Amino acid sequence: MSQFYHQTRTKVISSSLLDNGSSMLCARFRTFQRKDTQCRAFVERILMSRLFKIIMISTISMNAFLVFLETDYEIRYKLFRLHEFTEVIFLAIYSAEFYMKLYVDPIDFWKDGYNLLDMMVIVILSIPYSLRKIKGKHYPYLHVADGLQSLRILKLIPYSRGIRTLIIAVGQTAYTVFSVLILLFILMYIFAILGFSLFGTTGQGDLNNWENLAVAFFTLFSLATLDGWTDLQQQLDDQNFALSRAFTIIFILFANFIFLSMFVGVMIIHTEDSIKKFEQELKLERHMTVMEEKQVIVKRQQEEVSRLMQTQKNTDYKSFSELVENFRKTLRHTDPMVLDDFGTSLPFIDVYLSTLDNQDTTIYKLQELYYEIVHTLGLMLEDLPQKKQSHSSDEVDKN
Repeated sequence: MSQFYHQTRTKVISSSLLDNGSSMLCARFRTFQRKDTQCRAFVERILMSRLFKIIMISTISMNAFLVFLETDYEIRYKLFRLHEFTEVIFLAIYSAEFYMKLYVDPIDFWKDGYNLLDMMVIVILSIPYSLRKIKGKHYPYLHVADGLQSLRILKLIPYSRGIRTLIIAVGQTAYTVFSVLILLFILMYIFAILGFSLFGTTGQGDLNNWENLAVAFFTLFSLATLDGWTDLQQQLDDQNFALSRAFTIIFILFANFIFLSMFVGVMIIHTEDSIKKFEQELKLERHMTVMEEKQVIVKRQQEEVSRLMQTQKNTDYKSFSELVENFRKTLRHTDPMVLDDFGTSLPFIDVYLSTLDNQDTTIYKLQELYYEIVHTLGLMLEDLPQKKQSHSSDEVDKN
């Protein structure tokens, strides 16, 4: 008993020491200060620059085009040396990009799935070259490694935000799609057993399509995708199965019109949500870019004003207005200016213009009302002499 307690205590102490050591190591990594900050910032600016992205997209596209040309035997035979040379060049470019990203952030680099995708592409690129050097050109599985070279075009994904948005949408639908596929599999299992019992066990059954469960599943998959379902139904009709049409119609209604439509609907809903989030991110980035530009302009204006104040102290200007007037002569129409006054903000201008439109509408309605009043008063004035004459004639008759 004491020996067991001693072993348990030793394990607890060793595990606690290991946890403390790992936590201290992680904390040390977090507080580690790199001494090559300028070089790291320079490499990061290169990776984030638009020119670098254009170069990488062009390189990947050119590589994919050369892989397409290699599918022609004559072109591959004529450009064999060029193919080997370009493969080395492309591998060098992809490796340089990989090591640059790893140099900028060696810890968080492995947390990004797209960086792992880049590493996988580099490994796949190096497999055929390594097999030819180690196993020779006649290695039986070399054609499999050559076929995997088509995956190199996946390096375009990190450079396209639209494709990444669609991939995120597909990832978000994984659980729901998996549930729909399970329901579809259950439905196909039920109808496979039913179809095998109805059309595959009798002496004159359709053994080509319902011989066993594996063949029945394949037949039901063709019915679910509506691929040649009329031919399958015709084969059942030729053998005079009474329930074949009801079986086919019911399965197509459930599998195609309900489950596959549900699958497509789930994908569309999550794709729309991802597109909305993507648009919101773009708006936020544009707003942040505008705010940064505004801060730069305001800072430059403050520096200009400070310089003017210093110039006023060092020169013989009579007043600050004279200094500003002299500075205004040097301004150009293309010089930007940021104004923080409420009267110059876009919301105020929008509200002000809307108010002017409402005032114009109100004035127009008042003018129409005044015209109606004037017209009514004019009619009253025209009727007034007739009323006076009738009144005077009534008085004469009375007398």
